[in-house]
Amino acid sequence: MSTYQTLQTALLELEASMKAADLWRMPTPDADALASQQPFCIDTMSLPQWIRFVFVARLNALIEAGAAMPSKCEVAPAVAAYLLQEKVPAHHLVLVVRAVEKVDQIVTES
Repeated sequence: MSTYQTLQTALLELEASMKAADLWRMPTPDADALASQQPFCIDTMSLPQWIRFVFVARLNALIEAGAAMPSKCEVAPAVAAYLLQEKVPAHHLVLVVRAVEKVDQIVTES
């Protein structure tokens, strides 16, 4: 299986884990929110919004283009901190963080 296929599968697993934790359904951010220059668009959207509409979308675009992956990906620590702060139930927290860790690993090792 190619890196792109492995990453696509990991992104689908991330989506499924976020849906199970009720973190996927949300309004689409407007263009100004998406244009944020802050890490994780922290000034314009929630972290789950950023994951869905920026992180996953950009990685899917790289997959579709067959483009090079970023040299490093370390999103999982921010996700873990956010989910702890939001008091997401532990079983959902673990599933979502593991899914993001898998994406981080695939991207970093590619």
